[in-house]
Formats: sequence, C-alpha cells, structure tokens
Amino acid sequence: MAHIKLPEFEDMIPSIQDKARPILEKTGQLGDIFKLIAIDEKIYNATDMMVQSYLFDETTLSYDIKEAIALLISKENGCKMCVDVHKNIAKMLGLSEEKIEEILQGVDSINTSDKDKALLHFCIKAAKKR
Repeated sequence: MAHIKLPEFEDMIPSIQDKARPILEKTGQLGDIFKLIAIDEKIYNATDMMVQSYLFDETTLSYDIKEAIALLISKENGCKMCVDVHKNIAKMLGLSEEKIEEILQGVDSINTSDKDKALLHFCIKAAKKR
C-alpha cells in the first residue's frame, strides 16, 4: 500500500508557511488536508484560490451559512477529516466552539431563520449520494 508523507510546518516552503502561520495561531494545528495540498506549491495555490473565492469573497450567503453547509455535508458524508478541516475554518471565521457544535447537531438544532434552515436542508438533500 502506498503512503504519502505529509509535511510538517518546518518542511513547507516559506510561501506556504506564511499561509499556515495564521491557521496555527488560531487553531493550534494544521489539518491533514492542508498538509496534503502543501506537498506541491501549484496544487496548494490552486486549492487556496478556490477556497478563498468560495469562503471569503462576499456573496449573498453569510460566512456562517457557507461554513454550516460545508460542516453539515461533511458530516452527512461521514468524512471526519473534512469535518475537522471545516471546524478549523469555522474557528478561523470567528464561529465559537458552541456554534460549531450546534451546527453539527443538525439543521433543526441551529439557531437561525427558517429560510436558512430550508437552504441547509436543501443543500444536504442535494449532496446525498444517489
């Protein structure tokens, strides 16, 4: 079976370390997905651009709702690694541990509007494997 050695912070190139530093400062760790894309600078930059565009560009959806969608779908798909990544992103976006846990309890546990709950239910339904 093949294995990929994931780089630690010290092993990453300086430009990726610069991106990793705020994550380490806010969350205390780098997730495996971050380490995986940090193996190659081109992969890292392409992935980072996509994530920055999706999460941080202003859209009609709030950061909280965007990250709630990501957390709920990651949980629905049973991907612990993705849930952990999105928990860290949510923390970086300013969501509290309590809010993150509220989201992970399911749509009906989230203190949000009925309109947002309908959107979240739709996203989960749309993401289900057929």
